This record gives sequence, C-alpha cells and structure tokens, in this order.
Amino acid sequence: MILRRLLGQLGFEVVDAEDGRAALELLSGMDPVPALALVDWNMPDMNGLEFITAAREDPRLHEMTMVMVTTESEQGQVARAIAAGAHAYVLKPFTTEAMIEKLALLGLVLTGAKR
Repeated sequence: MILRRLLGQLGFEVVDAEDGRAALELLSGMDPVPALALVDWNMPDMNGLEFITAAREDPRLHEMTMVMVTTESEQGQVARAIAAGAHAYVLKPFTTEAMIEKLALLGLVLTGAKR
C-alpha cells in the first residue's frame, strides 16, 4: 500500500500481481510495457529472482527497469538479483525519501521530487 500510494503520487499507473508468474502473464498482455517493476524476493509460486530471470529472457521486457524491494539483506542475494537483471535493490523498511532518491538515480523521477 505504501508503494502504491507513493508511485501514484509520482505519476505512475500502478498494477499489482500476487506473484511472479501472475506478473509475467499480466505483462504479456500490456502494450506498452511499464517502465518500472518493483519486485519482492519473497512471493509464492514464482519468487522475485525467478521473475526477474524470466522477464529478462523476454525481449519485450528487456528495457523495463526492475527494482528488488525486499527484506532479504544477505549480500549474496543482492548480488544474485543484480546479476539476474535487477537495476537496483531496496531493503525494507525504506523511507519515502529513499525510494524517491532510488527512482531518481534510475532516471524515473525528477531529482529532488518530494512527496
């Protein structure tokens, strides 16, 4: 809910999927493809790492920015997510300001945006 509200305030249209498999199915029918996917490592059926790996194999999703947003803080997991194709890794709990800064670094929001 926090991310949904923040992204809405930043002008993003937000769509949810309950797990990675549902997200891939949803994305397969979208045109254009969203600019951003926020992915949790811990999802049922297909976890976040599996989702990112599968999404990176789909040429349509190659340009989509993917950010892993999770409680998983072990350095090896961060490295695996980045190696799989995540552009960034954000640890929960996070502040609104930290998320805005991360999105600004990725070129998705104007620098200095405060909400």
